[in-house]
Amino acid sequence: MKKYVIIAFVAVSGLFGVNAMAQTKVAHINTQALLDAMPETKAAQTSLQTYAQSLEADGKGLVDEYTKKMKDFDAQAASMTDNMKEIKGKEIQDIQKRIEEYRSAADQKIDAKRQEVLKPIYDKARKAIEDVAKEKGYGYVLDSSVGVLLVSPAGDDLLASVKTKLGVK
Repeated sequence: MKKYVIIAFVAVSGLFGVNAMAQTKVAHINTQALLDAMPETKAAQTSLQTYAQSLEADGKGLVDEYTKKMKDFDAQAASMTDNMKEIKGKEIQDIQKRIEEYRSAADQKIDAKRQEVLKPIYDKARKAIEDVAKEKGYGYVLDSSVGVLLVSPAGDDLLASVKTKLGVK
């Protein structure tokens, strides 16, 4: 008898669990398309590009110095002593190392600037998505831009609604 009561309890609780899951609404949005449509993103990309070009211009001086030293070394190598060749070789290696360090530091600066510039845009988009999902009663919103969403109904795409909320065309 106890077995039947336990089985009935599990069956009834399973029905309630299925009913609760069926009430959860799921939507999707292509966040990359949303971000691309936002004018703030275009301005941020332009700002990042300008910043990267300024860092590249600063690094060009090191590359020019390296090129000059290499030409001088190649032109004078035949008349140099072994000791001078070693000294000039170390100078060239030092410049190569400085170029590599500069590029690494520049990449880190660009990544930090990217995070600084894009974070408010991401936050604004996320807030709009959360607001629209709440207004429409969605419990979950999946990002379809990563290509993981295999099947999705067209009616549950929030992109148009979020664009409208943000005032983006």
